[in-house]
Amino acid sequence: MQRILVSGISGSGKTTLATKLAALLGLPRCELDALHHGPGWTKRHEFESDVARFAAGDRWVTEDQYHALVGSVLWPRADTLVWLDLPRPTVMRRVILRSLARAITRRELWNGNRESFRDWPSPGHPIRLAWARHATRRHMIEERIPEFGHLTVVRLRTAAEVDDWLRSFEPVT
Repeated sequence: MQRILVSGISGSGKTTLATKLAALLGLPRCELDALHHGPGWTKRHEFESDVARFAAGDRWVTEDQYHALVGSVLWPRADTLVWLDLPRPTVMRRVILRSLARAITRRELWNGNRESFRDWPSPGHPIRLAWARHATRRHMIEERIPEFGHLTVVRLRTAAEVDDWLRSFEPVT
């Protein structure tokens, strides 16, 4: 596992798992949200070129997001797809708690952006996306995997499976 793509719906734990894998395996990590979101939640003009530059590296881990923009760059370069195919109740609990914490603390996320309660009704809010696209995202990933026969696919369906899988690694020293 040298180039790992962590896939799943918003709230499934992609960023958390990518961060843990980077630490455990000594891999460079790139957070796609940080590259994508400019001030005012606008897309950064350099997003695609930044992702292409990162994906050209020999070793990395990142989240599987922004398919329309960079899916054709990341999937062919990855050697491993870790699919967080968690149940909707687990995902919804996580994404709601995450959004709640972000709205309460007003912690800066990327380039001055902060999550607010007033954002929650927006159709593009992660809570709404996780609910509306849970099944669609699963179907899209299932359909896409056969196109990339070179990938080693690790499909994790519960939080316990994720924890067990992580415990199987020896940390890089």
